[in-house]
Amino acid sequence: MEHRHLGRSGLKISEIIYGNWLTHASQVEDDRARACVRAALDSGISTFDTADTYANTAAEVVLGEALKGERRESLEILTKVYFPTGPKGHNDTGLSRKHIRESIDASLRRLQTDYVDLYQAHRYDDATPLEETMQAFADVVHSGKALYIGVSEWNADQLRAGH
Repeated sequence: MEHRHLGRSGLKISEIIYGNWLTHASQVEDDRARACVRAALDSGISTFDTADTYANTAAEVVLGEALKGERRESLEILTKVYFPTGPKGHNDTGLSRKHIRESIDASLRRLQTDYVDLYQAHRYDDATPLEETMQAFADVVHSGKALYIGVSEWNADQLRAGH
């Protein structure tokens, strides 16, 4: 499996990324999902993409179980934050400092790791000041819980504003 840089960063990721949006804990039994991860690893895939909201957090749990025992330094784990994952309380969605902080800690527990390689904003949050969101993501990186930050499904204007 070839690896390439993620954007302009120094992080190298596998050319094929294993995503588990529809596979883990929703449409595929857990044992089968773990076997799929094993097959991906055996094929040289080292990069795994998930999100806290996939299968109502169960996708992260299954991925964490499947990767348990692998050398963490040989993997790249990507996850996302935005959507509610709990009882849908008034702070359980979006990109507020509170939601980002609580979500990264919960994702790390479910994934059974100390850090993720890339932590992404799953959507843009019009209700939270962008400065608050970016500072919260910077805090996640400074605390060592993520190495890089990114976005998913932001348009060009939103990307420019966040840069």
